[in-house]
Amino acid sequence: MIDKGYQDITVLDISANALEKTKKRLGKKSEKVKFIVTDITKFEPEFQYDLWHDRATFHFLTEEEQISSYLDIAGKSIKGFMVLGTFSKNGPTKCSGLEIKQYDEESMEKQFANHFEKIQCISSDHTTPFDTIQNFTFCSFKKKDPLLKSLIDPDRLFC
Repeated sequence: MIDKGYQDITVLDISANALEKTKKRLGKKSEKVKFIVTDITKFEPEFQYDLWHDRATFHFLTEEEQISSYLDIAGKSIKGFMVLGTFSKNGPTKCSGLEIKQYDEESMEKQFANHFEKIQCISSDHTTPFDTIQNFTFCSFKKKDPLLKSLIDPDRLFC
């Protein structure tokens, strides 16, 4: 993204070690990135994001409270688009020894329906460094326009 001219890039991870490895890999380019170490369910964004990309975080949230917190944060923090990758219903049931929650297109759309409209979902096989195949569901969403929703909400129409 940096090489393509994107700016105001933020990378969030629960692991400070993972972020340090990313900084080292990026070298001098890492100065153009804001790094945040936190649990996504505790994240308190300072501003809204045009694009939110989550590859393989959401499926680690297995408790309703965690999922609800994530959905609330995403709903408040994203003003544009979201791309989300999770293990599919054909994917593994654990990752790195941790339980995960599997999703398909319908369950993803349902989870995010309050704040987002689905653009597209695809299924994709990923080959791991251990030469195993993991199936993912990737979905792209667009933030719903609350003003437009209130204008077409049938409960708000009057004769």
